Amino acid sequence: MSGAASGATAAGAASDAALGRVVRHEAAYIVAALSRMFRSIDIAEEAVAAAVEEALREWRVRGVPPNPGGWLTAAARHNALDRIRRERRYAQKLQSLEQGRPAASAPVEVDERLPLLFGCCHPALAPEAQLALTLRAVVGLTTEQIARATLEPATTVAQRIVRAKRKITASGIPLRVPEGDDRAARLDLVLTVISVMYDTAHLRRGGDAAADRDVADDAIWLAQVVAAALPQEAEAHGLLALVLFHRSRERARAVDGRLVPLPRQDRSRWDSALIAQAQSALRRAADLRRPGRWQYNAAIAACHSDARQAGDTDWPQILVLYDLLLTCDRSPIVRLNRVVALAEVAGPDVALAELDALAARLVRSHLWHAVRGEMLRRTGRAAEARAAEQTARGLAVNEAERRLLAERLGI
Repeated sequence: MSGAASGATAAGAASDAALGRVVRHEAAYIVAALSRMFRSIDIAEEAVAAAVEEALREWRVRGVPPNPGGWLTAAARHNALDRIRRERRYAQKLQSLEQGRPAASAPVEVDERLPLLFGCCHPALAPEAQLALTLRAVVGLTTEQIARATLEPATTVAQRIVRAKRKITASGIPLRVPEGDDRAARLDLVLTVISVMYDTAHLRRGGDAAADRDVADDAIWLAQVVAAALPQEAEAHGLLALVLFHRSRERARAVDGRLVPLPRQDRSRWDSALIAQAQSALRRAADLRRPGRWQYNAAIAACHSDARQAGDTDWPQILVLYDLLLTCDRSPIVRLNRVVALAEVAGPDVALAELDALAARLVRSHLWHAVRGEMLRRTGRAAEARAAEQTARGLAVNEAERRLLAERLGI
């Protein structure tokens, strides 16, 4: 390769890297601003996507502009206006916009990404639509990237996003941050979507134990955005603490594509810097004195992180935290997780009685059968334990979990 060609390749790689950084930090702002301006997520998202494609071509040739965020904003706004011009029914709106409406880069008091995020997570949308639309409009993933992350057909994801955008427009769903009594419930929904996004990156249907780090990083980034934009919301800091605690264990959680259960993880591989960040976020949440389910979950994760080895885990404290968590979240999965702590404190026989009480709601869950198999094995009922673990393996859809259960079964 000639020196000129090599230089051009290096310059192109540098511009692509710069564009990636700008998209991560600015795209959601621009989509949010254009959505508010044009009253359409569809117009805004397509305009930004087209601007990113233009930047990919032009920056490789002309170099990265002095104000890359401003360049992307101007290009996206121009694209949106072009579409409005082509659609005559928006002529009046275009006229009002061109007669003094502020540019998308005008300063605002509220983080522009937040109203967009709350709109994408509106309760009128189905949970899978909330996740897909958030990944597309707020995070900026392509349809193909979302399909890979969720292991669904790209056509299914595309249709889901289109329907969600149409519903937002047809129903007049506002792109705003709720105030007063409405905020707590809506914020919890936003935090749930971020948590699901993080979980989706780690236990994908058919995948091994390796995480989709891009999606996991995006979930952490969104948690940071919400916590920074709503500093007085304790639960936002609680969710941030939770995902940081989980991320701190990632190198020990998956080794060569294999899932390593928490008690067997090499704790020297845990990231102490991330644990410190998580502890700081949890302290900030606690200082606000408004406990909630995300803080309780984060406090449970903190107890595990405090133990230098599995045998040092403060199970009585974890059981107390699960009891507190049940006051605001009585989902069967929370009750199942509590069973694990209960077994460590009161023994497997007591835990089995609790599992029986959950049977009707969790009999189709591989996790229920896996936990039950462990408890049966600890009480010496090996044949029943094996049957439960075989059922769990048959129900599991993640290959890493299936492999772990196969190891237990010796197959």
